[in-house]
Amino acid sequence: MRWRSFVAVGDSFTEGMDDAYPDGSYRGWADLVATRLAAEAGPDFGYANLAIRGRLFPNVVAEQVPSALAMKPDLITFAAGGNDVLRRSFDPDVFVPRFDKVVERLRAGGSDVVLFRFADVMARLPGQRLVAPRVTLLNRAVGEVAERHGAILVDLYSDEAYLNPMLWSTDRLHLSAAGHRRVAAQVLDALGVGCEEEWLMVPPHPAPTPWLAARAADLRWAGQHLAPWIKRRLTGRSSGDFVTAKRPVLGPVDG
Repeated sequence: MRWRSFVAVGDSFTEGMDDAYPDGSYRGWADLVATRLAAEAGPDFGYANLAIRGRLFPNVVAEQVPSALAMKPDLITFAAGGNDVLRRSFDPDVFVPRFDKVVERLRAGGSDVVLFRFADVMARLPGQRLVAPRVTLLNRAVGEVAERHGAILVDLYSDEAYLNPMLWSTDRLHLSAAGHRRVAAQVLDALGVGCEEEWLMVPPHPAPTPWLAARAADLRWAGQHLAPWIKRRLTGRSSGDFVTAKRPVLGPVDG
């Protein structure tokens, strides 16, 4: 086992929303990966998770990357940019070179780096015509950067299982517990580490919803999730305001 320490960097995807522990805090795929790696490496294994929901790429780079590099971990997962592509200000000509330079910095520190091509979250969200091309561009850039710098690529976009709504939470943006388990399994597979087979299991697709019931569900979703998101954008706020990293320093993984 060549990894004795692991630092996760990113936003809500890596923080673990919406996969809750019994106490209401978030677990997520990164905690699952850390638990499995710790089982292989032993009690000296260290894990930190710096990810905070709502963070844009520049914030992740400014706030989390220096801390991750200072810890000198054997393994870093880096997932950022998903929040950026949802905004009109997204500029691929600026974003892609910055993404490349960040990954270059992470690799230059001696760590193995895991990158992600994001799953197709836009299939059930409004604004698909505008945002989907940005996601495609981002995913293409991630693949090219991974190859250029020798990073490990986890390709969620090519996995059609993520078209199953049961892998997503009720907000349609974050993964469900089953979705996080599947991501964890795919990360571990990319690392050459085995995991529980049930982590890859996908729940059955829900039965088709009658048209009127589906529209009513869309209205409830818009009121509970879309409207607050729009309000935060208009007021310059973020879901991550006043939220701190759940594991800011390297420490042992609890059983």
